[in-house]
Amino acid sequence: MLTELRIVNFAVIERLSLNMDSGFTVLTGETGTGKSLLIDAVALLIGGRASNDQIRFGEDEAQLEASFEIPLAHPLLQRLRDREVLGPHDSQLIVRRIIARSGRNRVYLNGTLSPVHVLEEFAGTLVDIHGQHDQQSLLSGSAQLEVLDAFGRLLELRSRYRSIHRDWVRSREERAALAATLQQRAQQEDLLSFQRQELHEAACRMGEEELLQAERHRLGASRRLAELASEAQERIQGDADGILTNLVAMERVVGELAQIDPAMEVTGRLASEAKVLLKEVADSIRSYAEGLESDPVRLSAIEDRLAVIQKMKKKYGGTIEAVLETQARVKQELEQLGEVDGEIDRYDRLVDEQQQTLSELAQSLSVKRAEAANRLTKLVDKELSALKMGSVRFLVHVKPCEPDEEYGPDGADRVEFLLSTNAGEPLKPISRVASGGELSRVMLAVKSVLADVDHVPILIFDEIDTGVGGAVAATIGKRLRELGRYHQVLCITHLPQVASQAQHHFSVEKSDVKGRTVATVRALTGISREGEIARMLGGERITSKTRSAAAELIAGAHE
Repeated sequence: MLTELRIVNFAVIERLSLNMDSGFTVLTGETGTGKSLLIDAVALLIGGRASNDQIRFGEDEAQLEASFEIPLAHPLLQRLRDREVLGPHDSQLIVRRIIARSGRNRVYLNGTLSPVHVLEEFAGTLVDIHGQHDQQSLLSGSAQLEVLDAFGRLLELRSRYRSIHRDWVRSREERAALAATLQQRAQQEDLLSFQRQELHEAACRMGEEELLQAERHRLGASRRLAELASEAQERIQGDADGILTNLVAMERVVGELAQIDPAMEVTGRLASEAKVLLKEVADSIRSYAEGLESDPVRLSAIEDRLAVIQKMKKKYGGTIEAVLETQARVKQELEQLGEVDGEIDRYDRLVDEQQQTLSELAQSLSVKRAEAANRLTKLVDKELSALKMGSVRFLVHVKPCEPDEEYGPDGADRVEFLLSTNAGEPLKPISRVASGGELSRVMLAVKSVLADVDHVPILIFDEIDTGVGGAVAATIGKRLRELGRYHQVLCITHLPQVASQAQHHFSVEKSDVKGRTVATVRALTGISREGEIARMLGGERITSKTRSAAAELIAGAHE
């Protein structure tokens, strides 16, 4: 519900603040006073196109602000909460729009700067403005389908269909992804099999490379190692100058010293131990020298093995650790590829089952929609007759999708509201019918039938009374008042029969203030309202008869 509207420097409106109530509200006044400016302001607050021409002459910017109380069951409420525009327990939305001559227009939602396109979500979901095509929710095919399903009490059936449709779409996507995997499988499997065989044959092991490098270094220096071992043996065991020969002689001399002087016994034992250790050194060098050999075959084998290891490292990650990780991964991927065939078969069965269920639900929806369309058409035609529009034909057309089309998220049907406004003229989509009072009355008939299932909370009618009067005007007023039980209805009217049915009445007036034209809005009740209805009945000269007739109209509306 629109609870408050504030306007500053908008065309001939200098400053205006209106508190709005639920039910049916009318705006009246002489032609040209600016009644439509209020509708234009609301249109801008739900995403209408702004223009610098709408800014009051001499001012830099116009400011528009509205407070909406969003119904708890309205889908827009959750979207605004998801965007953190509203808190989890809030339902009041304050929209503020500033139109600046500089071009720096701004939009604020509950005080937060927002892009203007966010307002477009409100058009047709929060407010319907009948008289301007781009704000009417029932002109879109998706909205017409929504209305028909709500009217036919098909929302639960459609919800079941949508759930199965989502599962069906997801299963097909997953199956298609697996099929794509299968198409690449042959090439992928060949590559993985080659890699597995190559890595298996390479048989890389942790620490092997270091051992081979040490062995290669040793084999490459075998001749020099032999020369050094021979020289060491000669120095230890040479016949005349060998260390061991001199040490034996030294041991004998120290032994004699110890026989003469017991103080040298420890030195003698050390000399003996040194001789033993030196013999062990000599034996070790001799054994080492005997084991040395120049083995070009082994050296070549080592070089080949190191080349294989280097190749694997370069190809599979740069380290032995990476090579071994690749080997494990290749093995795992080959095992997973073997499981794809079974998954494809499982998805084929699942998709077939889901499609069968989807087909049954779609068929059921189509049958029930056709029945609901027939009932809705008859009820709207009845309303049109009551509005003296018997020559206007209305049809809810349910068209099955083409055989080669896939099931959509809403079923296998397209819904379209068709209209012919003149006898003998073909039915056309309602969105292609010219705007004006005639279309507004058609929309009033539709809204009247859909009152308890239409979820747009605010309805605004402009130009609805063009070219009508008398009994038709009274019928229009009664329908608008009845709609006020389900929606907040705002209507601009020149007809006293319509205005008298309203529960709330505002008069728009225009005056000169300091040489400038200013539009103002005044709430009418009691005598002042009676006077306005009398003016609408009799013109500028209000007599006792017109005032009495006005009172009678208002009293009749209350009855």
